[in-house]
Amino acid sequence: MLNRLWCSLRYYVAGLPLTAWHSSIAVVAGLLGVKWRSGGIYDWTQATWARRLLWVAGTPVTLDGFDHVPRDQPVVYVCNHQSWFDILALAGTIPGTLRFVAKKEMAKIPLLGRAMKAAGHIYIDRQNRAQAIEAYQEAADWIRAGLNTVVFPEGTRSRTGRLLPFKKGPFVLALAAQVPVVPVYVSNTFQILPKAHVLLRPQPITIHFAEPIPTAGMTYDDREELLRRTHAAVLRMRAASEDAVFDQA
Repeated sequence: MLNRLWCSLRYYVAGLPLTAWHSSIAVVAGLLGVKWRSGGIYDWTQATWARRLLWVAGTPVTLDGFDHVPRDQPVVYVCNHQSWFDILALAGTIPGTLRFVAKKEMAKIPLLGRAMKAAGHIYIDRQNRAQAIEAYQEAADWIRAGLNTVVFPEGTRSRTGRLLPFKKGPFVLALAAQVPVVPVYVSNTFQILPKAHVLLRPQPITIHFAEPIPTAGMTYDDREELLRRTHAAVLRMRAASEDAVFDQA
């Protein structure tokens, strides 16, 4: 317990100034009109922020199966969501330009919300279908321009660690962009920091990648099939993960 208290205190004490500093860099870059480019200021500050927080928290990250991911085109990463540490692990370790499709509530976080918008992250209002469709179209344009994108099709963090049902919107996005879907399973983050908890339980994180699912030639009518195949791939990785400790949903 003392170790958990110490790690948690260290994480929160260091996390606030680190988040403020790196968010300020992105906000200032946005105000100055700096455009995103691969390896540019937004990529650097996002990855550096995440890596520093992961280091402070004592949660090293390993990539498993990343050789499956194509390097010659953008992709949509479709990932499970158990903890805030999913975002840190993905942002800090996946190479290349990476942006997230986030729920609109993220925009309300002081400074961080503005920084994410400046860097090109997309906010979705799931309660407003017209706005959500417009946001997904904007995201599809960004993807075609070269941005890799992360979506969490469960829509929220799981409170139990079990995989929640997938929503269709993220798959409509992948179909609109006509880029491969890469199923992703992040393991151990629920044990580190479940939703609505404060104390950390530091341990290693593994990000598992499945074979990409091509979407070229698929249409809007194929969204349920794409969802089904992706959900099945994530479940398989979850079942095969050595540290999966929950019953399958």
